[in-house]
Formats: sequence, structure tokens, C-alpha cells
Amino acid sequence: MRIMLLTAGTRGDVEPFAALARHAVARGHEVRLALPDDAAAPDGVDSVPLGLDVQRMLTPRGRTPLALARHLRVEVRPAMQRMLAAAVRESIAFAPDVVVHHPLVLSAPMVADALGVPRVLVEFAPVATASERIPAAGGPTATRDLGAANRFTYAVPRAAARLFDTDVARAAAELPGGRRPAHRTASSAVLMAVSPTLLPRPDDWPARVHQTGAWYDGADEAGADAAVRDFLRGGPSVVASFGSMAVGDATARGAAVVAAARAHGLRVLLVTGWGGLALPTGGPDDDVLAVRSVPFDAVLPHATLVVHHGGAGTSHAVARAGVPAVVVPVTADQPFWAAQLHRQGVAAAPVPLRRVSADTLGRAMGDALSRRGRAAEVGRAVRREQGVQRAVDVLESLGAGSASDVVGPPSGSVRASAGGP
Repeated sequence: MRIMLLTAGTRGDVEPFAALARHAVARGHEVRLALPDDAAAPDGVDSVPLGLDVQRMLTPRGRTPLALARHLRVEVRPAMQRMLAAAVRESIAFAPDVVVHHPLVLSAPMVADALGVPRVLVEFAPVATASERIPAAGGPTATRDLGAANRFTYAVPRAAARLFDTDVARAAAELPGGRRPAHRTASSAVLMAVSPTLLPRPDDWPARVHQTGAWYDGADEAGADAAVRDFLRGGPSVVASFGSMAVGDATARGAAVVAAARAHGLRVLLVTGWGGLALPTGGPDDDVLAVRSVPFDAVLPHATLVVHHGGAGTSHAVARAGVPAVVVPVTADQPFWAAQLHRQGVAAAPVPLRRVSADTLGRAMGDALSRRGRAAEVGRAVRREQGVQRAVDVLESLGAGSASDVVGPPSGSVRASAGGP
């Protein structure tokens, strides 16, 4: 089977696709993975760039309305145009049997229709598959249950996608004949790469939505470098990471994390990422180590506590490690995951970014430390999930024409719903 994988976004959007690609290759499939230019291509996988520098696109030079408008015009829109066109071009060249894509790759539906092959949408949080049970993860009410009105919150991400309709139309020039198909077909399946332990399946998702669990294949367990290993052996530690969230005063935020951790007798491993955290003024001490990145699945199981921004990938990695957390959500689906982790008892109540201080983080750390037993229990359950294997099962079933029989919900647990991605 020839599988075209299309992803865009940050580390949390790329690494799961890389895990899926590696596993599909190991099961004998031909795979091509298209990914952002600034992402590391996985070994042993045919990978191609999409002309997209995500860090540049997500790092505006200013935060004023004028600066943001200029950034959208000068950086974001051209980057999206390149990505959407490259996704079509690379898919046509590969001639796949199935197209599997991230929601940001908005040109994937038309290229699958043009090729006449099944299309599979991937969600790392519920943003396209509407439900009355949970709000859209990327909407303004992501932390509030609105009951039956939850379904209407999914209009927010749909409206955001429509901002790029013109760019999708321009990408049609890469199709044979240079025109988009007259009719768009729905996705053949949706792979919801979300842990059912963290987010129990809503009973109104249609049967073609397959909640596989998070995609992870152990490639991130190779180990941290010697300095990180030695530091973690030095005593109980907090691992703090804000991933790609380079906003606000990173040094002040780092100082707040260090002061709060010291109040609980904990050392601090600061993972600076794209600049969301920085060493406090005065430089490192023996109980603080700053590194740009670490392999989470090698490091987090050795932590006592994790402070993070609540991205889907980080949230699942922390849960899998069985470690309690303090979550400081910044944007997108992060408030959703922050609230969900708190509901599941593995994280303290979310700390708003504007309220980050040594005092607020110190109180939240105390709360999180009381949740170690529950975090360990959840970690054991999440580690039993076979997300990437189940996802490949679904893709293989498409070739056999029976995707709904492979990883669907238990009989009788799904109520059919109209529409969808």
C-alpha cells in the first residue's frame, strides 16, 4: 500500500506522523512523509519538505495589531501558499493509494479527490469532528461544557480554515489539468490520535472516527545526553518546557519556575525550546540546568513534576510518563488539554499565563505533587494503548474496504451524526 502522509505544525504535529510513518514502513508499506522544512526527517522514511518554516511563521516580530497584520501578510500567507501547493505537488508525484493529512493541510481533500483515492483526516485534539459532548479544542470556549451548544463551537476552526480558501484554489494549479474537482467527498475515516484515558470517547462521534490513542513508537527513548542524565540523578526534579511558545518574558518565567521548585526542594531542568523559558539572571546554579530540547520519553519518567504549556504532544508524553503536571496554557488547543488533565486528576488547576509567578506556581506545584498516585495510574493505562499500531490497522482496512470494522467504538456506543470533516 502506498501511503502519503502530510503534516504541518510544530514538534507535536510532526513526531506522531513520523511514528506512524516508521510503523507503516516496518509493516511493509511504501510511505512518503511531507513535513515542514524545519522538522527533522525520520531515519528510514522517504521524506520531502513542504516549503514551510514553522518557527518563522509562528514568531512575529511584534505583537501590536499592525505588526501582526503585517506578519500575516508577509510571512504566514506566503508560507501557507507554498505548503498547500507543495502538498498537492508531492502527492501527485507519489501517486498514493491513500492520503493521510493534518487539518492544516487544507489542499489534501482536493488532491485525494483528483487522484480518486481515500482520504483520512488526523486530529490530535477534537477540532473538526463535532460533538455535543465536548467543545472544540481550538475555540474560545474550549474549557467550558456548553451542552448541546458544544456542537456550534466547531464553527470557529472551520471559519479559520476558510481564511485560506483562495490559497487552496491557487494550489489547484498543481493538479492534472490545473483545476480542482467539482465535488468534494468526505474523509473515508478520521484518525483521532488521542488517548481514551485522557479523553473518553463521546457517544456521538460517528463510526468512521477511530480513536486510536496517541501515536508513539519508542524512538524518543534513545536517551538524553550525559549532562541531562547526571542532572536527573542528582535529586528530585521539575522538568519545565513551553515548547514552541516563545511569548512574554522568558527570563522572568524561568525565575518563577526555579523559585517555586526550590520552595518544594526540587531541582529544575529548563527546556528552553523556541525561547519560552530562559535561565534566570545570574546564570545557572547547581540545582538548575538549561537545555534547548530533550527526548521527552527518555527524560519525563525520571521527573517528579512537569511544568508545561499543554500542547497535545507534550500532554500525552507527560501522561504516558505517569508524572503529575502544572499546566500554563498559552493558545490553540492548550486550554482544552490543561482543563482535561485537571479533570482527569493528573494536573493542578491550570495557571493562566498572565498570572505566572513564584507564588502561583508554588501553590500549583503543591497541588500537583499530591496527585502522584493518580498520575502513575493514568500513566500505566496510557502506556497500554497501542495508538500507532491501531492507526495502521485502520489504513490497511481501507485497502480491504472495511475501515469501520477495525478500530470503531464498542457496538451500540455510537450515535450517528450528520456532517463532519
